[in-house]
Amino acid sequence: MPKLFQNLNKPKEVFAWGLYDLANQSFTLLIITLLFPIYFKSVVVGDEQQGDSLWSIGVSAALLTVVLLSPFVGTYADARSKRKQLLMITGTICSLLTISMAFISPGQWWLGLALFIPANICYQIGENLLASFLPALSTPRTIGRVSAIGWAMGYLGSLILLICVISGVKLFGWQQVQNWNWFFILAGAWFLVWMLPAGFILDEPKHHKASTNTNGFQLAIQRLISTVKEASHFNQLTKFLIAFFIYGLGVQTMIAFAAILASDFGIREMGLFVFTLQIALTAGITAIVVSRYQDRIGAKPTISIFLIVWMLSTGGLLLAKLTGAASGSNQWIFWVIGNGIGIGLGGIGPSSRSMVGLFAPSDRVGEFFGLWGMTYKLAGAVGVLSFGQVKAWIGDAPALALLTAFFVAGLALLTSVSVPKGIRAAKQANRRASTTARMIQP
Repeated sequence: MPKLFQNLNKPKEVFAWGLYDLANQSFTLLIITLLFPIYFKSVVVGDEQQGDSLWSIGVSAALLTVVLLSPFVGTYADARSKRKQLLMITGTICSLLTISMAFISPGQWWLGLALFIPANICYQIGENLLASFLPALSTPRTIGRVSAIGWAMGYLGSLILLICVISGVKLFGWQQVQNWNWFFILAGAWFLVWMLPAGFILDEPKHHKASTNTNGFQLAIQRLISTVKEASHFNQLTKFLIAFFIYGLGVQTMIAFAAILASDFGIREMGLFVFTLQIALTAGITAIVVSRYQDRIGAKPTISIFLIVWMLSTGGLLLAKLTGAASGSNQWIFWVIGNGIGIGLGGIGPSSRSMVGLFAPSDRVGEFFGLWGMTYKLAGAVGVLSFGQVKAWIGDAPALALLTAFFVAGLALLTSVSVPKGIRAAKQANRRASTTARMIQP
């Protein structure tokens, strides 16, 4: 095993877990971020303004559905010990739907949304389930490193995928947007193949299972009601999720609109691939750095640092748009800002995921990561829809100003979160659960 995996409790499982992150990057990169948004807007819809609007609606519809499903999926997965099974099912469905996207014809925007929305739903639910394995694969001292390892392996997958895409463009002459549908087959097949080790190697986290006589939906409702009633015990988690929601508005929006924004600044075809390669490279390097140092400096300071990076990056985009500085011969300014976007993506994800892992009681990990996922997806739905509609009907500059405000407000709210109090609340919940379990034992 590489040095990065040394001194971990379950290095083989961490590696398999990270491979799933590597696998699903094909959907993140090629379908959500880079190729499909441009293909959908330019080829399938064929109208720039309508394309921006429909894309934001499609992304938001998927994320809103995930918001509704996440708590139930997380609770059911905990109660029935079905996390790994559901992870593999959602991944398989997403892969097959992604391959089907290659066969969408121009003008069939309804078919594009009909395939993309359920594929994105499965991908996003899978992300929640994958994150819920984190506490079982780590300790409080290694949780930051393990989280960042997953992120780093994901960005490694992005780099390899981009090399494959660039090779396809060079070898087969697929520079034109209308030929990008072939890459959707690559995205689906990549996901399907690389997720398999997780299915064979990952162990289902062990905890008390509910009575098999209890209906799964009923159980989910009961656990959600219990979570609401116990909210006072997890007020630091609540504070963090509010802050996470606000800055998540910006992160999710940037993921969904990165390629579109690049094209708006005059970055075309091969330039888009190189730009995305740059983001993936800086994000991957950042995730590796975070894996080494986050546990030393703490999750909250790490998040704060990267929120400042995000503020500077989106603020730079706004300034470049207002002044026209990133157009023509000055496009190097946009490329510099792109490094900030990559650094922000590589750092904010693993550190945010670690915070939830620190605050989650051991017997409710799936549920708490379901709430985390629900918050992130709701942020995405609201952020992408608001940004897309402002961009389509008001203008780029107001949309970029809104994007920057998300990160400023998120950082302000994060300052009120106390990590020691959040960890203490999780430990107290574990003790209460242990006491209850002993009382009900015959």
